[in-house]
Amino acid sequence: QVQLVESGGGAVQAGDSLRLSCAASGRTSNYDMSWFRQAPGKEREFVAAIRRNGGTIYYADSVKGRFAISRNNAKSTVTLQMNSLKPEDTAVYYCAAGTAITSTIRRSESYANWGQGTQVTVSS
Repeated sequence: QVQLVESGGGAVQAGDSLRLSCAASGRTSNYDMSWFRQAPGKEREFVAAIRRNGGTIYYADSVKGRFAISRNNAKSTVTLQMNSLKPEDTAVYYCAAGTAITSTIRRSESYANWGQGTQVTVSS
């Protein structure tokens, strides 16, 4: 099991960029890593995921081409670079670690370890 701590959230204008980081207490190399987000009044939704060896990456259609997930297993960190932010990207962003098969990698129940979340607010 790993403990995850997110950082890098904040309030920005539409079109700006933010870089979220997730630091793990244990070795991330054993886990698939992902980012989810939850807006007020909405369910938690998948944003991006990266396989243990970094070889395969998945994105939600809503962020494809704007967001980029990466990982550094040596430093036990995962990063989400968010560009061209839109007001609809406003949410609490969560880092998660787990093991998943391809068909479930976008599902929150595939991840047993979660951070506390970091707020991202995008104004128009």
